[in-house]
Amino acid sequence: MITSKEIITLTSAAKNRVKEIIQKAEKNYIGIRIGVDNTGCSGHSYKIDYAQNKNDGDEEISIDNIKVFIDASATMYILGSKIDYVDNGMESGFVFSNPNEKERCGCGESFSV
Repeated sequence: MITSKEIITLTSAAKNRVKEIIQKAEKNYIGIRIGVDNTGCSGHSYKIDYAQNKNDGDEEISIDNIKVFIDASATMYILGSKIDYVDNGMESGFVFSNPNEKERCGCGESFSV
């Protein structure tokens, strides 16, 4: 059995931001959904959305009472990743630190494994 720590971790900043957005949302989000798209210069890009339900095939984990749904096709790409939330005044957003990445494009929008 794979534990949530082996699949993905969230920093304190990421957990706080997810909880804040879910609480303020007008929709009934139950957690976040993480996936990977086939796109970009290096082949893949991370996708993070807010989830209103669990999709068939999603891997469901709980991190500090945050439900995290991982698209089944993304698990092998993000195994062991850490998600942080960065707000430096110029830009803000979720940032993935993925030990499986072999290459990242110059703009930082896509990666390859």
